[in-house]
Amino acid sequence: MESFKLFLKSIVPLSDQEFEKYSPYFKTRTLGRNSYFAEIGKTSHEAAFIKKGLLRTYYVNEKSEEVTSCFCTENNLTASYKSFISQQPSELSIQAVEDTQLITISYNDLQTLYQKSPLWQNIGRSIAERQYMVMEQYASVLCNETAKEKYMRMLKEQPAVVNKASVNDIASYLGITRRTLSRIRKEISL
Repeated sequence: MESFKLFLKSIVPLSDQEFEKYSPYFKTRTLGRNSYFAEIGKTSHEAAFIKKGLLRTYYVNEKSEEVTSCFCTENNLTASYKSFISQQPSELSIQAVEDTQLITISYNDLQTLYQKSPLWQNIGRSIAERQYMVMEQYASVLCNETAKEKYMRMLKEQPAVVNKASVNDIASYLGITRRTLSRIRKEISL
C-alpha cells in the first residue's frame, strides 16, 4: 500500500499514523486481463487506486460500437464515478487491458470515512477537483488538436498505453479511425 500512501500524501498532508488508522477500510483486488472492474448496466460499488496494471474505460455508442474514453494507468484512481456516487447503474465499463492490481474502497466505507474525518472530506474534494480537470483537459484535446497531435501527446504522456493497448482502442480513444492511426504511425516512423 506504499504507492497508495504516497499518492494520498501528494494530495493532503497525511501522517503514517493517520494512514494506518484508516487503511482497514481499503482492500486489495486483482483483475485478470479482460476482466471488468465496472460494467454497463451494473451499479458500481467501488472506487480504486491502480497499484499495477492498465484499465480502459469505454461506453457503447448508438451504433453499438465500443468507444474508449479513458486509459487508467498505474498510480491513478478509477471508478464509474457517476454510478459510484449516485449508486445507479453504470453507463460505462472499465476493463483490464492486462493483469491489474487495485486498492479498492466500497461506497459505504467511503461514506463512513467522510463522516468520521474532515481529512477524508478534504481528500474526496481534492480528488473530485483533479478528476474534473483531467476530464476538461481530455475534452480540450479532442476538440483542439489534430489527430497527429493527439497521438504525439499520447506517446509523450502515456507511453505504456501505446505499448499495451490495442490499435482499435487507441484509435477510439483519440477519436480517429484505425486507418488514420496507422497512417500517423507510419509518418512518425519515417
